[in-house]
Amino acid sequence: MIIWISEFFANLPGQRLMTYITFRALMAVLTSFVIGILLGRRVIHAIYQLNFRDRAREFGDMSSRNKDGTPTMGGLIIFFSLLISVLLWGSWKKPNDFFLGTIIFTAFWFTALGFFDDYLKNIRGASDLGMNRGLKLFLQALFGLILGLLLLASDASPFAPEIAGKLFVPFLKNPLLDLGIFYYPFIILVIIAIANSINFADGLDGLATVPAGMLLAVYAVFAYIIGNSKAAKYLWFPFINGAGELVVVLAALIGALAAFLWFNAYPAEIFMGDTGSLLIGGVIATSAVLLKHELLFLIAGGVFVIEFLSVFIQDYIGIKLIKRRIFYRAPIHHTYQFLGIAEPKIVIRFWILAVIFTLVSLMSIKLR
Repeated sequence: MIIWISEFFANLPGQRLMTYITFRALMAVLTSFVIGILLGRRVIHAIYQLNFRDRAREFGDMSSRNKDGTPTMGGLIIFFSLLISVLLWGSWKKPNDFFLGTIIFTAFWFTALGFFDDYLKNIRGASDLGMNRGLKLFLQALFGLILGLLLLASDASPFAPEIAGKLFVPFLKNPLLDLGIFYYPFIILVIIAIANSINFADGLDGLATVPAGMLLAVYAVFAYIIGNSKAAKYLWFPFINGAGELVVVLAALIGALAAFLWFNAYPAEIFMGDTGSLLIGGVIATSAVLLKHELLFLIAGGVFVIEFLSVFIQDYIGIKLIKRRIFYRAPIHHTYQFLGIAEPKIVIRFWILAVIFTLVSLMSIKLR
């Protein structure tokens, strides 16, 4: 919107700044952060008054009752901050509009899905009584199918035919293989896995927020390279026209997360709930697919991969296969709680791991 307005004042000093993605990305960060700070207290008050509050699980010796009653659905702060910032600073021209529109659609889909899940948990009075797991996975898979059709079977797809079904792997210059029609189930799997891995990590104050911000920063760097023909050619990346606009979107989400962390830092005044975690996971997953760097998540999102694997190992290998627990609790951050490690220390250690994974993933840009 702002870039449109600036075109009417083409002769004003500084107007050319609006044409630079880096400038608009920085402004998107600041805008979403300020909006989030301004909205935060009002949203917390409104949610508290509506009695949308967290219902803590009881883990015996590892009780979370001190968090019981904390307002949830804080993902609404992230959603509105992201939406307003992208509408203001995004360049809604072809081919950028495809990327912006897809992310806005993603944000609405996953925010609505998470909000409904949080709402059901609240009215039913328990954190385990939200939306049916099968229905939740089906709706995530449906979104993945829609995204796959947009990218592989639509005239609006930004992918060149020669790269459409190719699978790109970090540290390799050339695509590993052509998935062809199997790219559809692959996209669905990516959407479900990434969205739920963020959801699993949202269990301690600030645990998911900072690693998610670092992961978004990594994908923003890749988006800038992939959306720039010269940089993409020099660094042996596939060039995707318009992908650079994702830098603005991802930057806006980073600012929104920073604003949310303002209120979510220990001890949290509000939790993001599934409203926020599914929103973040959905946007990251969709961005990974749009940039054709889905497997980069295994490195840059290492913290979330660890959380996801701990749940998978506990539920499907431990409880269902060998009929015993492998970890004291899952996701794994609850195991560290069970062992008596203070919550802030657990969170900061996971942040440190996120920094390491971020550095390794950025190394893959040159080590190809």
